[in-house]
Amino acid sequence: MGEEEKMVTITVVHNGPYLVDGKFKMVNKDGTETILSGKNALCRCGHSSNKPFCDGTHVKINFDDTAK
Repeated sequence: MGEEEKMVTITVVHNGPYLVDGKFKMVNKDGTETILSGKNALCRCGHSSNKPFCDGTHVKINFDDTAK
């Protein structure tokens, strides 16, 4: 497996979540570790009821990633 194949890709979706593609470890605030793979969407708007994952709330609240 080449070095690039091992890399996780994180894509910022305009007015949406971070899309994480690849295998990675998520460590929760209590120290619990979970190994995830494939494509996962992480909340960027702060309003998901399924944090740290995106639940689509950014659409309902008209999240604007260009706002200051």
